[in-house]
Amino acid sequence: MAAGSGPGVSRAGAVLGIALFGVVPLLLLGGVGVFLFVKGGQEATEMADVQKKERLLGMIQSAGKVSLGSAAIEMKMTQQQVKDAIFELVNQGLFSGYINWQEGTFYSKDLAQVQTTKCPNCGGQREAVGKGLVKCPYCGVELFLPQT
Repeated sequence: MAAGSGPGVSRAGAVLGIALFGVVPLLLLGGVGVFLFVKGGQEATEMADVQKKERLLGMIQSAGKVSLGSAAIEMKMTQQQVKDAIFELVNQGLFSGYINWQEGTFYSKDLAQVQTTKCPNCGGQREAVGKGLVKCPYCGVELFLPQT
């Protein structure tokens, strides 16, 4: 054998080696990276939604009453998005209170006040209309009750 000669590497072998140990793992890692990036974006969006709901709940509870319009402006949401957020908070058992749709105002109430059979707005007898929701047939106020 001559100096510097040894087992030779064929061109096909070199290409196969680069493909197996260089390009394929790079593609796999790239695919995993893209998946993690997309999943992270989805989780960030979900977390922002949760934080908005927490902020809305805190705003109503600390003030005692908040108008739908001012909540929408402060939260940078549409009025429908604010309504949907409140209904989701009710379904999760996190919000109890009532809303006067004629005034467009949310009221946070103590549990003892909300669980009576009298409407806090007009004093009329209330009736259940859905899970966690009671409506006064006289003035239209909807009361959100915590789930027990």
